[in-house]
Amino acid sequence: MAAAIEIDNLTKDYEVGFWRKRKVRALDGLSLAVEEGEIFGFLGANGAGKSTTMKLLMRLIFPTAGRARIKGRDIEDISMHASIGYLPEHPYFYDYLTARELLEYCAELFGYTRRDCRARAASMLATVRLEEKSWDKQLRKFSKGMLQRVGLAQALVNDPSIVFLDEPMSGLDPVGRREVRDLIASLRTSGTTVFFCSHILADIEVLCDRAAILQRGRLAHLGRLADLRQAAGDTRAMEIICAGANLASLQTEAEKLAGARLTPTPGGARLEVAGERDVDAALRAVRASGATLVSVQPVGNPLEELFTSDN
Repeated sequence: MAAAIEIDNLTKDYEVGFWRKRKVRALDGLSLAVEEGEIFGFLGANGAGKSTTMKLLMRLIFPTAGRARIKGRDIEDISMHASIGYLPEHPYFYDYLTARELLEYCAELFGYTRRDCRARAASMLATVRLEEKSWDKQLRKFSKGMLQRVGLAQALVNDPSIVFLDEPMSGLDPVGRREVRDLIASLRTSGTTVFFCSHILADIEVLCDRAAILQRGRLAHLGRLADLRQAAGDTRAMEIICAGANLASLQTEAEKLAGARLTPTPGGARLEVAGERDVDAALRAVRASGATLVSVQPVGNPLEELFTSDN
């Protein structure tokens, strides 16, 4: 499969200080490739170099060393921007425009006719589920979450083949996060390549085919999520949350499970078992105690170890 994005030894230094200037390396020899049609996660703590990479690819800043290609063309060839979409981490728009006016303006920049601009703007605002009553409201009156939806709409207005999203869930409530995740996932069916930058592991795990993890400006880990979990030693314990349990009965059942630990909670209990192999037996114990099952989930996340450990 052809690479949609190719990054080769990309490096960025910044000068800091006033009297005694010194160089700080924000990105250090990054090399990776993103395949056509995949949703690629770009992970790292704050300050790891994620946004710097995104800005280099968009030619908003310029590399100290290295090169990159998008759709086989060097990033210096800005004409290829016509076929990509970009949502920055902190989008800012002329805030006296309405959402509809902004989207029509962006569509016109990509060569749509005036009639098509109106149709495209309405389609994109509906796609990101911005309430129609807000379409003709000035952006200065929008919440952070509403602006994030508008930003996502402008990133998709030209029907791009590659989309760069820098922290697209920022400022969204839980419902909005789910809707945006569903929208990003739907791009896979149309063959759109998504380069998705985040520091939130849950978003990456739900959406991405592969991921890269940056640490202090360097590529620390790269691969499919299942392989990364295995490399980190995915031996997570599991926890079962239940309500209305007969604690004495549940304690008796839990003692039959090696390594199980029962913790009372307000109105219920939390039962932790050693691993997934013990979940069925734990569920039987919960049901035998007369409790109502609330949730079953892993304890911790092995990717956190890759995220925070030194390379």
